[in-house]
Amino acid sequence: MSFRRWLALPALLTLPLLLGVANEYATARASRRTADLAYVPATDTAYDAQRHRLDVYAPRTRPTAPRAVVVFIHGGSWNSGNKNFYSFIGRRLAKQGVVAVVINYRLAPQVRVPQMADDCVRAVLWVQAHIGEYGGDAQRIYLMGHSAGGGLAALLATDDALFARRGQLQNPVRGTILDDPAGLDMYDYLQRMEYPNDAQYLVPFGPDSAGWRQVSALYHLRADSPPCLLFVGGKTYPSIRRSSEKFRQQLAALGAPPVFTPMPGKTHVAMVLQLYWADNLIYQRLLPFVGAEQPTTN
Repeated sequence: MSFRRWLALPALLTLPLLLGVANEYATARASRRTADLAYVPATDTAYDAQRHRLDVYAPRTRPTAPRAVVVFIHGGSWNSGNKNFYSFIGRRLAKQGVVAVVINYRLAPQVRVPQMADDCVRAVLWVQAHIGEYGGDAQRIYLMGHSAGGGLAALLATDDALFARRGQLQNPVRGTILDDPAGLDMYDYLQRMEYPNDAQYLVPFGPDSAGWRQVSALYHLRADSPPCLLFVGGKTYPSIRRSSEKFRQQLAALGAPPVFTPMPGKTHVAMVLQLYWADNLIYQRLLPFVGAEQPTTN
């Protein structure tokens, strides 16, 4: 390679970066972010100043009626992840006419999955009580999650007892968007223990097989479960493909088949990174599913 061509490389590499920054800036201008709202009172004995926080992304355009709400739950093997990594999802949703909420929740080893699910319940109840202040419709709350967050979203939608324990007798979740969900059937997964390092999941799920079943959405499915969009990567982990197929088959047997979309060639990580692009297939299916009001140019 000549010296002149070597000097040209930084400019070639910088152009895509600048285009990406410009695109993100344009997207951010279309939304209004309210960050780090506490969804658990500081006086609560379980309160965690970092993990009991959420961000709201609202469109800047004036709605003709309250907007659909999508609450995004991040993944991270139940022991990592942060809402701040997923601001691009909040912005993309808001730009397309949805009030988006991106949440944190406590992680292992501090807590186990039942406590994580309870955190997500409390976040949803906060949204139900306050989202009207941001132009959202408390009667149209949908959950979206990737990986471990997908498993938690499915669990909240199917296990009404989680909300009943918090005094909410009617489950407020109207539907779910599951993006390569993990943990739909941890009862089966942890009994198999077929992959290296599977014992690590005993930290968030505990040693009791009855507990594994209780936090697996597959065993809470019923004919009137909220409708579901299910996306699975063609190159994702075999365990996710297997549990997602069982989930699909069980809902179909109950007479409530999900809208199932395999995405050929997509790895587990690519399944969430693709959400950076507003024209992604997941958004194309999500918007009519939640009844989003498309933004105008005014």
